[in-house]
Amino acid sequence: MGLSAHFVCLLFFYIIFAVVSQGQDPETKTLQEADLVCKIPGQPPVDFKQYAGYVTVDEVYEKALFYWFFEATKSPEQKPLVLWLNGGPGCSSVGFGEARELGPFLVTKGFGLKFNNYTWNKAANLLFLEAPAGVGFSYSNKTMDTYGDNVTAQNSYTFLLNWFKRFPQYKSSEFYIAGESYAGHYVPQLAEVIFDANEKAAKEDYFNLKGFMIGNALLDDDTDQTGMIDYAWGHALISDKLYSEIKENCDFSKENYTKECLDPLVNGYYGLYSMNIDMYSLYTPTCPQGNPNFTSNVAALGLLSKSSSRSEILRKMPAGYDPCSQNHATTYFNRPDVQEALHANVTNISRSWSLCNGAVNNGWNDSSPSILPVIKKTHRWWSSGDTDGRVPVTSTRYTLNKLALSITQDWSPWYNQKQIGGWTIEYEGLTFVTIRGAGHQVPTFAPKRSLQLIRHFLAIKKLPFAPF
Repeated sequence: MGLSAHFVCLLFFYIIFAVVSQGQDPETKTLQEADLVCKIPGQPPVDFKQYAGYVTVDEVYEKALFYWFFEATKSPEQKPLVLWLNGGPGCSSVGFGEARELGPFLVTKGFGLKFNNYTWNKAANLLFLEAPAGVGFSYSNKTMDTYGDNVTAQNSYTFLLNWFKRFPQYKSSEFYIAGESYAGHYVPQLAEVIFDANEKAAKEDYFNLKGFMIGNALLDDDTDQTGMIDYAWGHALISDKLYSEIKENCDFSKENYTKECLDPLVNGYYGLYSMNIDMYSLYTPTCPQGNPNFTSNVAALGLLSKSSSRSEILRKMPAGYDPCSQNHATTYFNRPDVQEALHANVTNISRSWSLCNGAVNNGWNDSSPSILPVIKKTHRWWSSGDTDGRVPVTSTRYTLNKLALSITQDWSPWYNQKQIGGWTIEYEGLTFVTIRGAGHQVPTFAPKRSLQLIRHFLAIKKLPFAPF
């Protein structure tokens, strides 16, 4: 009788782990062994190791966050560690980041998997986290749990503290945080918590955080909203009349919108995207089945009162990308055999796995109107796919102007081999990069250039300014 794949996987694990874990305590070895993922259904064969499971972040609330970790394809002990966060708030980094964008396994139409030739674990050890509790497989057993920016940052920090105890071999690795969309809140806020904690942390709790990268990121309510309207007009999506009406009646620097602003904003501008236009990638076809989450959220905007806040409106606009992949990922991650292989849903969560949890979004009670005050002086890259209408490049450029940083390298094209990949400008402590022809989820639309970006970011290396 032949050996089962699971037995072979465990045998391989014991041999390798015995070599790399010398000096680790037995409990750590046991925890890593329990989280080892031998293979998930439909997975192509790979040579790198992967782990998945839960890390408790709050004993009182019985709160645990789900992660999926991939070692680098080559020499993981020499590679940095990158934590990836998707936004929403309430959307899954497993369903979007791993399965649709930059992970090694992409969900396909037939509900199987294909290997991503441009996976980011070719550049780094790659950690996907579903946060906050209530997103994806992450859970809290308290029905009165709270959602917001601050608790998400604190819980994510606690997750990292405990995750590094489970995987101490990565504790000294150079550590970076990356994300997109509402992760424009998550990433800088988590970085701030880490910086503050590092000032008084014991050696075993010190994080070797080197920098962060955010893409098409929500950063400042005023400039985000202003840029959306200006971008839509500049791309001939709205009429001169509607544009003028919004500009005359809406002051996006104020927290509350008047009825005179809400009418053209909701019924005119936002209503546009409930039609057959993909807000996240203006020039690609939409899914014939539509995006139910997007449609329902647009409809919900019409129910908002005349005193609705700008942060509430911006947050309720969905911040994930659909065209049909939503259906594939939802089906795949709700399969019992997939959940078993990933050590997920071990407590039999009452809800199904979903790409985005509306209850988390609707319950969000703490959303900073601007993240600019918490931006720290560290190695930072901001990127922007230039065909995204949700968090358009125009919004990000307005936000950069608001920072008033000194320019060290002016606006220049950068190249991916013989083609212009986009444009870049360097400021003191910050690099901004556009990705030509890419939508909201840059790794989905421009996978090769996306891998090029992360490699240059991690190496603190300028993008090429000439064809090669």
